[in-house]
Amino acid sequence: MNSDDLPLSRLGLDRDTARRTEPGLLQELAADPATRVLSVRGGRVLADFSEGHPALVTTAAAEAEAAAAAGTASGAPIWAYLGTADGQPYLAVLQPEVGAGEDSGQRWPAGDGPADLSTDGLRAVNLRDIGALLGEVDAGLATGALALANWHHGHTHCPRCGAITEVEAAGWVRRCPVDRSQHFPRTDPAVIMAITDPQDRLLIARSARWPSNQYSVPAGFVEPGESLEAAVRREVLEETRVRVGEVRYGASQPWPFPASLMCAFTGRTADRHPVPDGDEVVDARFVDREQIAAAWADGSIRPPRPTSVARALIEDWFARPLPLPR
Repeated sequence: MNSDDLPLSRLGLDRDTARRTEPGLLQELAADPATRVLSVRGGRVLADFSEGHPALVTTAAAEAEAAAAAGTASGAPIWAYLGTADGQPYLAVLQPEVGAGEDSGQRWPAGDGPADLSTDGLRAVNLRDIGALLGEVDAGLATGALALANWHHGHTHCPRCGAITEVEAAGWVRRCPVDRSQHFPRTDPAVIMAITDPQDRLLIARSARWPSNQYSVPAGFVEPGESLEAAVRREVLEETRVRVGEVRYGASQPWPFPASLMCAFTGRTADRHPVPDGDEVVDARFVDREQIAAAWADGSIRPPRPTSVARALIEDWFARPLPLPR
């Protein structure tokens, strides 16, 4: 498994970090007719399906600024510099969720469910659903913009004194006007793992929050003072009573829902009989390749989304094309 091949980790965007602290950078780029702007609202981006596959909708800066100004009843938008691709600069305008009765000022289709990708034309969609369908530049733009949007939404005040912070460094820093402390976007490391038993069966589990046919591989957040490998062993043991021995790192992918970095591992166990904890996990089992193929084909087990690291881990273990559901 290679991180550069995962849907949200592909290297299509130059983040151009050195320019973020240039004075007047956002204004300069907004005045450049070559600059394109991606809008994020309520965790969604706008995509165009008219060509049969999704492509992000970006606009000229003047159009994006006018649209953002029309939605200021929900709060002021935040502008950020995302970087360049093939020499073209990209900005993001991070807009608050539109409240009831407000005009978004943008072509955001009303009532679109995040998983409905069947209709041609413009759709407001969730990155979880379309990340694997986007080109590498679009995937990088959407991932970075959504991560920033989530961070700004949840970190508006200084954690030291409670003052409202000000946005700096082209959207990548918030500074307290009282104590002048700087605050940077947060990333929460999480582990996700494909654990196999002596028969090379894969451990899958169902969260208490999921539908009855939704399964995935175990995952969990890393605790303070803990190594990634220790987190793998602890999380699997806590959730399924399976003791993991050998652990190997595989790849990583950002998962901005809201701020995770998923670190993928494989591991081995001598245990054969998982026991769900009954709290976070309500079912856990080892499955072989024939069982998972049949379950996915008949719909009795629904696989993780193609955008997720979980899907990549399962496909890597499966080692051949996965069956399509009937």
